[in-house]
Amino acid sequence: MKKKKQLPDLHYFYEASVQGVDWDIDFAARVFKNKRKRPALDLREDFCGTAKLACEWVSGSPKRRAWGVDIDQPTLNWGREHNLAYLGDKAGKIELICGDVMTAKTPPVDLVMALNFSYCIFKTRDLLRTYFKTVRDNLNDDGIFVMDLYGGTEAVEAKLEPRDVEAFTAKDGTKVPKFEYIWDQDVYNVIDHHVVNYIHFKVPGFGKINKAFTYDWRLWTLPEIQELLLEAGFQSAEVYLHGWNKDGESDETYRRRKTYENSLGWVAYIVGIK
Repeated sequence: MKKKKQLPDLHYFYEASVQGVDWDIDFAARVFKNKRKRPALDLREDFCGTAKLACEWVSGSPKRRAWGVDIDQPTLNWGREHNLAYLGDKAGKIELICGDVMTAKTPPVDLVMALNFSYCIFKTRDLLRTYFKTVRDNLNDDGIFVMDLYGGTEAVEAKLEPRDVEAFTAKDGTKVPKFEYIWDQDVYNVIDHHVVNYIHFKVPGFGKINKAFTYDWRLWTLPEIQELLLEAGFQSAEVYLHGWNKDGESDETYRRRKTYENSLGWVAYIVGIK
């Protein structure tokens, strides 16, 4: 009897389709170096999930260290087995903490990063300001906070956004087939900016994995984020946005902007300077 094929773990699909940790690290390191005239060494990754960013951070230099904080223990365990396990001696440079980002204790760091819009789980100004104050307390005196945000005219529309992702072999030898990633903007409430988004996957031989990941957020705006960072005690808040190539796609080159023409969709980095 032929052995039934097994669907690879969903974290493989998520990391491949959602995360761009090389770009994130390059951006954060560049901004920190420009601002502080020294390299950033210590990172705290909030809402770290599988800690892919933290692992990539420490792999970039023997002087770097990282802490990852996430509330979901099984996800952290997966990260230990599939990401930290392949760092060799550098795995000792990372500490993963299962806990609330509001209360988890770590040494002061040069960089705190909260990416993939994860902080949008905080739906009131008071909660988000409190989180920003917590971040500020966890930074060194010259520390910097980096987060991202999406927006644009299509960000508030109910829509499906599919994208193909090529097959690959993971570090542990797991073969992940070519698949379709689908970003699903399902709910948007104009009154309070409450959104519900899903990620679905279509995998040949396995069909559609519906609602593989669910996000119940408030879609914040760039001025709100900047105001709350200042209210939380940051000296300044800066917005970095990409340009466009000849095909109308992001050129992935992020520059500080004070004006920006709206478009169908954009992703910004917001930087809080302590």
